[in-house]
Amino acid sequence: MNEPTTDATEPTLRERGLAKMEEVYGTPFQDYPSDHFAMTADHLFANVWSRPGLSIRDRRLVLLGALTAQGLMDTAAIQIGAALRNGELTEEELHEIALFLCHYIGWPTGSKFDISVTTIVGQQKKAARDKQKQQDSSAEPPTS
Repeated sequence: MNEPTTDATEPTLRERGLAKMEEVYGTPFQDYPSDHFAMTADHLFANVWSRPGLSIRDRRLVLLGALTAQGLMDTAAIQIGAALRNGELTEEELHEIALFLCHYIGWPTGSKFDISVTTIVGQQKKAARDKQKQQDSSAEPPTS
């Protein structure tokens, strides 16, 4: 009886999951030896985030609403940062989402989302300025 063979160039489930995580968050991920990470990479990202039918942006919009409705602002903040980093949502769109959510999940919770957007945008702008300053200072010729 012949065993099914796999193409050695075909990515493994873990490799597909890690690649999707990098695509979703806009930052590199390395494998991590835990059952929780295995389930996250192998199932959530290799299978769920990779399904056809919704774009990453669509999935992120749904997730932002769900996280905010549950008051999980730390996790929502991760998604806000990734959406900005990946160019999926603008600062203006995120503030509009906050205003929309205020009417469906309550003003205090939607306002927390808005505050998170403002904070994360500020952090990303500061990081970009700091990076530019560092590049500018390393490009300047030494003075004697």
